[in-house]
Amino acid sequence: MAKIQITLTRSVIGRPETQRKTVEALGLKKMHSSVVVEDNDAIRGQINKVSHLVTVEEK
Repeated sequence: MAKIQITLTRSVIGRPETQRKTVEALGLKKMHSSVVVEDNDAIRGQINKVSHLVTVEEK
């Protein structure tokens, strides 16, 4: 499977709790932090939910 890099580019301050939990579940803690994860349907669903807060790069 391919890997993708997810970076938190916008703050979760003032966002609904479900979006905050989704960002945390992706492994992102602070602004501009990044994680490299396997690309699968579950991760893509989480990215869609918080797409306005993160950037995604193919690795």
